[in-house]
Amino acid sequence: MASKEKTVKETPLMKQYNAIKDKYPDACLLFRVGDFYETFGEDAVRAAGILGITLTKRGAGSETETALAGFPHHSLNTYLPKLVKAGLRVAICDQLEDPKMTKTIVKRGVTELVTPGVSMNDEVLHSKSNNFLASVYFGRKILGISFLDVSTGEFLTAQGNEEYIDKLLQNFSPSEVLVAKTEKANFKAAFGDDYHTFYLEDWVFKEDYAFESLTSHFGTNSLKGFGVEELHEGVIASGAVLYYLSETQHNRVQHITAIQRIAEDAYVWMDRFTIRNLELYQSNNPNAVTLLDVIDRTLSPMGSRLLKRWLALPLKDANKVRARHEVVAYLKENKSILTRIQQQIKQISDLERLISKIATGKVSPREVVNLKDSLEAIVPIKQLALESKNDALKAIGDSLHACELLREKIKTTLNPEAPVAINKGNAIAKGIHPELDELRAIAYSGKEYLEGIERRESAATGISSLKISFNNVFGYYIEVRNTHKDKVPAEWIRKQTLVNAERYITEELKEYETKILGAEEKIHHLETQLFEQLVVWIATYIKPVQLNASLIAQMDCLASFAQLAIENKYVCPEIDDSFDLEIKEGRHPVIEKQLPVGTPYITNDVFLDRESQQLIMITGPNMSGKSAILRQTALIVLLAQMGSFVPAQSVRMGVVDKIFTRVGASDNISMGESTFMVEMNETASILNNLSDRSLILLDEIGRGTSTYDGISIAWAIAEFLHEHPAKPKTLFATHYHELNEMQDIYTRIQNFNVSVKELKDTVLFIRKLVKGGSAHSFGIHVAKMAGMPQTVIQKAQKLLKKLEKDHSGEALGNAKASAKDELQLSFFNLDDPLLEEIKEEIVNLDINTLTPVEALMKLNEIKRMLVK
Repeated sequence: MASKEKTVKETPLMKQYNAIKDKYPDACLLFRVGDFYETFGEDAVRAAGILGITLTKRGAGSETETALAGFPHHSLNTYLPKLVKAGLRVAICDQLEDPKMTKTIVKRGVTELVTPGVSMNDEVLHSKSNNFLASVYFGRKILGISFLDVSTGEFLTAQGNEEYIDKLLQNFSPSEVLVAKTEKANFKAAFGDDYHTFYLEDWVFKEDYAFESLTSHFGTNSLKGFGVEELHEGVIASGAVLYYLSETQHNRVQHITAIQRIAEDAYVWMDRFTIRNLELYQSNNPNAVTLLDVIDRTLSPMGSRLLKRWLALPLKDANKVRARHEVVAYLKENKSILTRIQQQIKQISDLERLISKIATGKVSPREVVNLKDSLEAIVPIKQLALESKNDALKAIGDSLHACELLREKIKTTLNPEAPVAINKGNAIAKGIHPELDELRAIAYSGKEYLEGIERRESAATGISSLKISFNNVFGYYIEVRNTHKDKVPAEWIRKQTLVNAERYITEELKEYETKILGAEEKIHHLETQLFEQLVVWIATYIKPVQLNASLIAQMDCLASFAQLAIENKYVCPEIDDSFDLEIKEGRHPVIEKQLPVGTPYITNDVFLDRESQQLIMITGPNMSGKSAILRQTALIVLLAQMGSFVPAQSVRMGVVDKIFTRVGASDNISMGESTFMVEMNETASILNNLSDRSLILLDEIGRGTSTYDGISIAWAIAEFLHEHPAKPKTLFATHYHELNEMQDIYTRIQNFNVSVKELKDTVLFIRKLVKGGSAHSFGIHVAKMAGMPQTVIQKAQKLLKKLEKDHSGEALGNAKASAKDELQLSFFNLDDPLLEEIKEEIVNLDINTLTPVEALMKLNEIKRMLVK
């Protein structure tokens, strides 16, 4: 006989939990039970590990046994950020009714789904950084991308090739990326697996759905007003972002008032390698100081976030750059105005996030008062800007909204010392609501009222020691000692007998108790109602407050640049229409701040143009400072085009539209690529994307392979850059001294070296860039400084002498022989004049002094004659 399968009986609570968990299978469900948030099963195991809380069992030993981990509900703000930062999506399931009001199981439901990219929680967010949710759509040829920070309302979109999308992902560092399920492998192949990704169904990424979602949200018929109508892939990505907001229970999002296009042609192009190599705002080295660390003098969260954006997207429009420089110059010259503006900015809270909390209804009375105080701090800034003699500042002053009505309304409605939560009471000011004032009089004047009853009853009964008290069992009561109980009136009702006394209640006390307890409940209800009405009314001011936040952020960044210039003696760069870059006594903004006190920074001049000095070949030993000169040149250009002053005595430059760097080794072993392969990939990207306004910085190209291979590749790259019609400005640092010979062959290549003083048995790095090539690399000196054993150093010196002696021997002979063979092969079927010319070239060669590179170059020259 077949035995019946035993069915596991679910408790009502677990039945309810399982039903809710089924709707959110990929989220960690925080399930409110009484005063605790509980997690069960796999969620409990994960939560316990991340939070370091105890993992126990529910129904231990029974068939319904399951893992359990929980924490007190008031600790949510402590534990929630830890779960989200670990990359979890967290569904917060609350009790939707008062347990006292139901005899069955309490109704529960998910009130918010918090994910790494969608959070309004202050503990999850960083005030100095945006918290972007991104969405990437893979179109047929190009990709669409969208970024939304739900905490500030910033909504951006763009589209382009894989390289451009990769650059944007790196610039904006989203906390979470949405991708279609079918594109999972494509996304990982293109962008790696460093991002928290969430995969959506394919139907979400459809153009008609996205268009409808966006126009419906903004209340428009088209997207033309936002300038994104033609960005089909970008619009699809943006639609997926809005869909995800509704899926995560974020439906009150009226603070997302616009969508903005990231205009690729408006900003300096920097590929992912350049952003990484220059360590602008992040570094692979955890102790490294980034450029952002050095230049950030902002005083508000909005300013700090904007400065990061300006650094990621420097301007290409010379007029806009000059306008920023003019404001910085004005503030630098008028220090008293700068100080007053800074003092006001310090008093401004995070306006963007405050107004977003208003829109979502997740704002406290204290935060609304902060909003009012921040808007009040803007009034003097508006005045200072309007009175200034700078047009750009005047325009900011003119656009700042004084918000008088809003400030007045908050001031009259809320108490200045408003509580952090509405349920703490006393948020609404006196005189706003007559009934509220009356109820407060009842609730808060109880002591005097009860003392009055005490005095009256004591006089009426002659019981001088009677007193009125309260307990939770039967409320207010009168206590009379046994010695006086014969004086108690007949209408008093005895409630409790003690050893030495009796406790009574009266009709009057019962009425008063009902009134007082009812008053407290009504006060809470009225305060909540009045506060919610105020918040809804404030929401009509979202746009002006967001505009103010944006303008104050700009003002903060420009004031930060002025402060930076004053502190570090930065100068205003001259931006002209030429293609030149002329830096006099330039300094590296980060390195100069790391030097020990009193150590002077060795400054350097750099001049590049497209006529006489297009490519500077920098030789010099390791550790001499070649890389620092390359990086400082790029950072000076970047700072200038951000609108900042620069660390130099003077700078004159035409706008740069692309900055490319190939600096330092960076193995990508996890992707199966060697140092040399990575180097070649990065260099190929440069050579395929350069323009006439590009700035190219190449450091030690070709060092990842054998010497002659390396020299040949480096030479060919330098020649390619020189011969390219764009004539890009290039700094080329190398330890291949053979490349110095290029100066004699190519008109726009000039040799410089980072000077070194050779003492008896050591080397002194002077770190000064001087005209002319350098003879050797001093690698053995560097090894000695690093503490290499003496025997190794001596052996290396012997080998070096031998190799230098043999340099013109066998290797040279082989190179020349192969060059001669190749030349002889070229002579077939040539007409006489050209044959004569080539013969002449070869006859005039001094084979004994010819280096391998010269042989290759001469061969190249002859080849070019043949191609003609």
